Amino acid sequence: MGTLSVGFSLRSGCFMTATGAVVLCLAYVLGLLVTKVPLGGYGVLALGVGLAFVIKHFWRTAPKSWVWLVAGLLGLFASLYCQFRLPQPAATEISRLIPPANAPKQEWVVVGEVDSVPQLTRSQKAQFWLTVKQVNAVSGEVQYVDDKAPTGNLYVTVPLLQATGLYPGQLVKVTGALYLPQPATNPGGFDFQAYLRQEDCFAGMRGQQTEVVEARSRWGWWQIRQTVVRSQMRWLGSPAGALVSAMVLGSRGVDLPYDLKDQFTRAGLAHALAASGFQSSLILGVVLALTRRFSSKVQFLSGSASLLIFVGLTGIQPAVLRAAIMGFGGLTALVLERKVKPLGALLVTGVLLLLFNPLWISNLGFQLSFLATMGLMVTVPPLTKQLDWMPSAIAPLFAVPIAAYLWTLPLQLIAFGVLSPYSVPVNLLTTPLISILSIGGMASALAALLWSPAGSAVAWLLMYPTQALMLVVDGFSQLPGNAYAVGTIPVLTAIALYGLLFLTWLQPWWRKQWWLAVLLAIGLVALPAWQAKAALFRVTLLATAQPILVVQEAGRTTLINSGDASTAGFAVLPFLQKAGVNEISWAIAVDPPSKRPSGWGKVAERLPIKRLSSVNEDAVRGTSLTVKPTPLTIGQTAQLGSTQLKLLSTTPLIAALQLHSQTWTWLGTLSAQQVPLLKPSLLSETQVLLWSGQRLEPDVIQALRPQVAIAASHLHPQTEAQLKQLGTQLYVIDRDGALQWTPTDGFKTNLESKENSPSTL
Repeated sequence: MGTLSVGFSLRSGCFMTATGAVVLCLAYVLGLLVTKVPLGGYGVLALGVGLAFVIKHFWRTAPKSWVWLVAGLLGLFASLYCQFRLPQPAATEISRLIPPANAPKQEWVVVGEVDSVPQLTRSQKAQFWLTVKQVNAVSGEVQYVDDKAPTGNLYVTVPLLQATGLYPGQLVKVTGALYLPQPATNPGGFDFQAYLRQEDCFAGMRGQQTEVVEARSRWGWWQIRQTVVRSQMRWLGSPAGALVSAMVLGSRGVDLPYDLKDQFTRAGLAHALAASGFQSSLILGVVLALTRRFSSKVQFLSGSASLLIFVGLTGIQPAVLRAAIMGFGGLTALVLERKVKPLGALLVTGVLLLLFNPLWISNLGFQLSFLATMGLMVTVPPLTKQLDWMPSAIAPLFAVPIAAYLWTLPLQLIAFGVLSPYSVPVNLLTTPLISILSIGGMASALAALLWSPAGSAVAWLLMYPTQALMLVVDGFSQLPGNAYAVGTIPVLTAIALYGLLFLTWLQPWWRKQWWLAVLLAIGLVALPAWQAKAALFRVTLLATAQPILVVQEAGRTTLINSGDASTAGFAVLPFLQKAGVNEISWAIAVDPPSKRPSGWGKVAERLPIKRLSSVNEDAVRGTSLTVKPTPLTIGQTAQLGSTQLKLLSTTPLIAALQLHSQTWTWLGTLSAQQVPLLKPSLLSETQVLLWSGQRLEPDVIQALRPQVAIAASHLHPQTEAQLKQLGTQLYVIDRDGALQWTPTDGFKTNLESKENSPSTL
């Protein structure tokens, strides 16, 4: 049997060796990776030119010099190509109609075509994509660019009932507020602006009302997906039916409850809810097993059809396309009776996908999919040999999750900064269940397309395996330390970790001394993190509606305020996780929560709180906590490390904070009745003033005379002018994003303000 030439692999007599082809592929990928680095593409070009002259001195069998020159040029091309493919708003883009954030709020009516099936968001609203056709302002006229109707895609959220009955192809009218998406306002936060830009979208809309203008329909795979989901939900119910559907279609196409998604994530099983190579391998395996008595051409056609249906049902996703292309390559090898070089197939598949869409180089799902697949190819065989003391049928079951975990862990630490200690054992326990549910779910989906009750009946047979999987996931997600935060690691550390993985793969000595590589990897992650925490003093003021302060000092963390449950889940906990915080040493509830439930319960679910102080009972009322709150009284000073808090007044709220070498004064939100109660006699000069941004009387400002003033939201113009006269640095959280202060670097903003620097006179 011959060898299938995958990609650029060559036979003797060709003008380039297979090694040279690999160099060119890697140069293209490297060029894409350095796109965000200033002059990164030219750096790859310089590297290629340099290697063309010196590589032969170190590697005698290296490709010829011209290959390295071409590789450098290819890297430069990749960098420029990626920048060229970045979506840019057109001249008629709807985002150009949106006034600045400080302009009076305006209500809009947008007419457009629904482009996706509405899905549930974490805030229990419905979200869908809209292709803009017409835009009108509720009050006043809209000045169109060159008298052309606005265009573009719109990210729309509406109340759940307003999205009932919407489907792709309908022409609808949505009334609500348009907005420009913002980048991450908190360190390590979700970059909503970048997410929408990847979808070629530059504006969002908070809709209040929808109206169907024309109830036309557009055929699409969404109809088949809905048929499958409804059939499986009919007899299984929720969330079991949604879970089986997610196993087949991926969670992106199914409204799976977010608490169940979070449980899978904490247990290290998020990949089970994402359509990927596991499902495509099962599909191909079943199809080839059923058609093994037929000719190779029949097997090829059957396998190809199953892969196309799988891609259509799950949607165009990088991980799915990777699995489908590699599966198609395997089917081609079957017909031609050739062997496939797995690594070559993986590399060529990656390059083909990145030629199709170079922006996928930044897609986390794309990166994890390729790294996990590579880990299975290069690490499972040696791991299986190391486990030769186990039965031959059992050893691969252990080797597969270990290999995938090792090769994806550095990237996960960059993105999330969290270790999942139980990931390998939970994968071992659940792999049989996931396989049963995936195969059974596919059979149920096929039956549903033929006759919906038949699909429901097949899905009902999966009731007990589904419940067993949810019980296992729930048990592991409740275990202490199921998600240990180590903090996000630098890119250079991740490169060093992957260097150790490559050494253990390519070098026999390192393969035998794998334990040394493990110790070095632990040292690369743990030692710098321990040293940084031991010497760290950092104050972070999060960009939230209610002021929230995080003080990190020598491994201890003080959290002042938690916001409501939504703020705690979306802002506080993600920041603490990526900062490597695993417990709250001191929690202080200063401001009472809004009408929504307090976020302290949400924080306590994920992180233990050792000590809790509260200014008033309302701040923690209705919250289930294991630690008993200690009330703070006027004049009392509480301390943890060098951090001190002294309550000066409760009505209005005035608190003095001693943070390292600085004195901060915290003023609570003042009602109209409390403004006159803010007496200068209660105040003294301070270095940092933190308040809501409300108007302050001149005598109050003179009593405080702050060096730095931080307003939580809109800053009153008169107060701003008076502070500037004192030479005060001004920051506004909703404009500048989160603020961080360290004794050495001073204040740093998370977003560039419109003035690019603090207002100083």
